Amino acid sequence: MKKMCIGVTGINAVDNPGPGIGVIRGLKECEDLNVEIVGLAYDAMEPGIYMDWLVDKSFILPYPSTSEEEYISRLLYIKDRTGIDMIIPTLDAEIPLFIKSKEKLESYGIKTFIPSQEQFNLRSKAKLEETSSKIGIKTPKSKTVTSYDELTKAVEELGLPVMVKGAFYKAYRAYTHQEAVGFFRKIVAEWGYPVIVQQVVSGEEMNVVGVGDGEGGDLGLVAIKKLWITSLGKIWTGVTVKNGKLFELAKTFIEKTLWRGAFELECIVDHDDIYLIEVNPRFPAWIYFATGVGINLPSRMVKRAFGIDFDNSTEYEAGKLYVRYTYDIVTDLSLFQKITMKGESL
Repeated sequence: MKKMCIGVTGINAVDNPGPGIGVIRGLKECEDLNVEIVGLAYDAMEPGIYMDWLVDKSFILPYPSTSEEEYISRLLYIKDRTGIDMIIPTLDAEIPLFIKSKEKLESYGIKTFIPSQEQFNLRSKAKLEETSSKIGIKTPKSKTVTSYDELTKAVEELGLPVMVKGAFYKAYRAYTHQEAVGFFRKIVAEWGYPVIVQQVVSGEEMNVVGVGDGEGGDLGLVAIKKLWITSLGKIWTGVTVKNGKLFELAKTFIEKTLWRGAFELECIVDHDDIYLIEVNPRFPAWIYFATGVGINLPSRMVKRAFGIDFDNSTEYEAGKLYVRYTYDIVTDLSLFQKITMKGESL
């Protein structure tokens, strides 16, 4: 098979890891794909740049908050330098830019497999109740706030404890009003407004990862239960599960929205009750867990984008354990200097 050049973002494999490294491992381990990986980073210290057994070349991108013109111009420069055929964006904040520029990128020979703007809007935490109603699932009561007065009113209405969440990232559980105010300030300082205040519901944390084909079907689904999470709310250990209602929820979500691309549904399961907590419009950081149990969703997405046939089996074993770990790399300083000075590893 002809070698494909795939660009992947989110290669920040730190304490709050992006999904990029897990996506890349899936692509590299697919025996019938011949891929070269271009790591797309936002900082010279992102570990993926230095993981040369997974990432073949690396480039620094301007932050998504810069102008669309500057961002896309950089991607087209990388296309000229590497011949990149497809980009898999894995970070919420950058996906709107890729949606807006999808047709332009495709005109330059860069494929994507991402949701439409309308679909992306459905994942907004501020619209979670609307999305849940659309797919017929429960969700905790939520309030969108932009001031201390609104925060206080939301906490009084929902009752403690509450979850305090940023629009894109970060979520904290607050047991007192003072804690809620502290988390509100922290999120606003880092990510700005709005902030979401959400009722806490009890039960087991279960997530579903999948890829929608844009026509109401899926390229595979894997469900897990979180066993242990870090102080940042990130999964450290988990186990695969098979829950019929979770799969039904995921399939309904895909059918009702005609979702195209990767997604993760975060849920709380309390016996027969399922609450939808969040919809993430991309692969999660634990995506390699799905590959490890035989459902290689990144490779299926790439094959679908290029019209390549693939095994669409959905069977995997329940009870498989996922354990995240840390790792140390010793490398030459020259690569860091090159990335810092030139913005690329070439």
